[in-house]
Amino acid sequence: MPSEFDLIRRHFTRAGQHTDLGVGDDAALFAPAPGMQLAVSTDMLVCGTHFLPDTDPRDLGWKTLAVNVSDIAAMGGRPRWALLALALPAADEDWIAAFAHGLFDCAGAFGIDLVGGDTTRGPLNLCVTIFGEVPTGGAITRGGARDGDDVWITGQPGRAALGLAHLQGRLVLPAHGAAECVAALQRPQPRVEAGLALRGLASAMLDVSDGLAGDLRHILEQSGAGAEIPVADLPLHTLTTLGATADDARRCYLSGGDDYELLFTAPSARRAEVEAIAARLGLTMTRIGRITAEPGLRIVEPDGRIGSAGGFDHFAR
Repeated sequence: MPSEFDLIRRHFTRAGQHTDLGVGDDAALFAPAPGMQLAVSTDMLVCGTHFLPDTDPRDLGWKTLAVNVSDIAAMGGRPRWALLALALPAADEDWIAAFAHGLFDCAGAFGIDLVGGDTTRGPLNLCVTIFGEVPTGGAITRGGARDGDDVWITGQPGRAALGLAHLQGRLVLPAHGAAECVAALQRPQPRVEAGLALRGLASAMLDVSDGLAGDLRHILEQSGAGAEIPVADLPLHTLTTLGATADDARRCYLSGGDDYELLFTAPSARRAEVEAIAARLGLTMTRIGRITAEPGLRIVEPDGRIGSAGGFDHFAR
């Protein structure tokens, strides 16, 4: 049976690109580049809450890091360093090797050094703390949305929620829809380049992890503003073409979690700039509503009624 330190040496020790001292000592040593602030975030993934027990470990390794990379992207930062804490029920070398491959696939894709962490025996629990760099004073926060700003979302929200529902048997997607939606769930793509491009343009931003409507409320609370989202303007066809019903498409687009797309606001006078960034990156950016002075989120149904949409809450009953 390999020891904790054997596992770390064998699977989680790699040369760093921008680290003074990495894995193997009591603490890592690194410094942000001149003129940069550190942006720090942490996320925990718990088996049975954030992922299914039979999730492919390589996909899980990717996702464990990717959801943290997305937090740095949402601040307009570039991810640089990560710490990994693992609770493992057993020292299953094949599982650990596959998990590490997926984790380092993601680290390599975004230029991240794994600089340390911890391992212990226990129920499967994965926690990453990530550090990124952002120009001093240049971070995009949740608190800058203003009356008249446009509300934008990157990518195609709702696919991950459809993929989870398919895996859990709550709905059945055709083969092409299942493949795309399960991939969106298991291998989210952090929008780092979009976040960097939106610095100085987006007035507020976050990444969507608990559902578009629920996460938009965080921007509204921090900004002291409201928003209006017309359902008729949402591109729900992107989900119905994957096999979702109209009702499932609406629910997953507005309330589904695990998208890790960037939800942001920007002055309406700068629409052309947002569209130019989307074209340059080859990334869909959809304008879905507007910020209002009147507090609260209003979901406007096609018949004019005010509807509702929530988000995921770990402690809601």
